[in-house]
Amino acid sequence: MPVFQVHVPADRFDSDQKRRLAGALPQALHDALGIPAEDQFVTITSHQPDEIFLDPNYMGMQRTADAVIISVLFTAERPLSDKRSLVSAICRNAAEALQISGDDVFIALVPVPRENFSFGRGELQLAPE
Repeated sequence: MPVFQVHVPADRFDSDQKRRLAGALPQALHDALGIPAEDQFVTITSHQPDEIFLDPNYMGMQRTADAVIISVLFTAERPLSDKRSLVSAICRNAAEALQISGDDVFIALVPVPRENFSFGRGELQLAPE
């Protein structure tokens, strides 16, 4: 059920790389947390140079013009150990799919109460009755 929102620099990654990334992110959920890989909800948005800004050296990173931002909406109940495993798997899979450095993968985990997810039909499938 996690939802990935990925922001990439325009004209840097081809369609095949984006498709690999779209598959690599749910695979990271599976690898790190055992979530089914078909639990795939991914958007990828391209941004012109005047629409995406990342400090190249913040927190000791060596970011390049290939840097991407990945936001993940996921259930708030996860312990810190799960978050660490997930971030590691996302970074590894994204860097491999896009052929970039791990320093170029910025990730923000956004915890959401599980009852706030609707998979369709205007229903909150995970909410208690």
